[in-house]
Amino acid sequence: MALGFQLTFYAGLIMTASMAGGLAPTMMRFTHRQLHLLMSLVAGLMLGVGVFHLLPHATEKLHSIHAAAGWLMVGLLGMFFLIRAFHFHQHASLEPDDAQAPGSNAESEHSGCLVHDHGQRHDHDHDAQHSHAGHGHEPPAAHKLSWVGIGFGLTVHTLIDGMALAASVQSEMSLGGTTWFVGVAIFLAILLHKPLDAMSITTLMASSGWSRKSRMAANMAFAAMCPIGVILFFAVEEALSANGTFLGAALAISAGVFLCISLSDLLPEIQFHHHDRLQLSLMLMTGVLIAWGLLFIEPKHPHELQRDLKPVSAQQIAI
Repeated sequence: MALGFQLTFYAGLIMTASMAGGLAPTMMRFTHRQLHLLMSLVAGLMLGVGVFHLLPHATEKLHSIHAAAGWLMVGLLGMFFLIRAFHFHQHASLEPDDAQAPGSNAESEHSGCLVHDHGQRHDHDHDAQHSHAGHGHEPPAAHKLSWVGIGFGLTVHTLIDGMALAASVQSEMSLGGTTWFVGVAIFLAILLHKPLDAMSITTLMASSGWSRKSRMAANMAFAAMCPIGVILFFAVEEALSANGTFLGAALAISAGVFLCISLSDLLPEIQFHHHDRLQLSLMLMTGVLIAWGLLFIEPKHPHELQRDLKPVSAQQIAI
């Protein structure tokens, strides 16, 4: 009962955040700098969650660091090839960066409305500025179905997020966690990331000429993917009738997915955005530190409890 209520609460908040992200382009404006600072924060948080939370939990369930590393690689490479196939991990910047001076390198790199596609090839001149060969930063092609590949890739990604959330909450509750903080690290990483994904879909649909009603329908369908992923996790777990093996594998695969997503957002931004690299690096470290700090409020593993127990001397036993 507690597990179902907790997951329902988390999934409801994630759905709300995703819907808000999809509606954001019609309600507010984001500068290039604001968007990428947020992306770096979320990337750092997802990086920390993958390393500090998901991977240790997976190792605990699988009783083997080698098995956990193997499943992590499955998740990382699977998400990498999914991104490579559909070029879906895009985030739209809806207006030019007002802090950039006219004629500067930063302005020439990022001006107007853009969608930063991490799947496209970049030619980088490390002694000067980075440029995009063969195309400029311009709105996505206005083909009516140009958003389908992005929508499909992000849908698969979100289903995995839902399974990761369910696996994390179930794992932490099995360790004795009964507070509202169970699974909070994974929940926060997904909660902050989904609005960016939903924004990508609705922005590209708008540039392709889809009506507001159609964008709303797609936004609602995408927001429902995380709860569906939660349900899918328990359906697969019951069908496999596995002990802790499936749970451990799901956690390790989720760790790989989180690492791939965080680095695919993070590395291009910090490496090539020279005008903001200090701020982006600080936001990255802030996200990692938040993930690390959340370790202190989640339930401890059995081996951690044994380590914390002090040996009792013979004199203490006699007393």
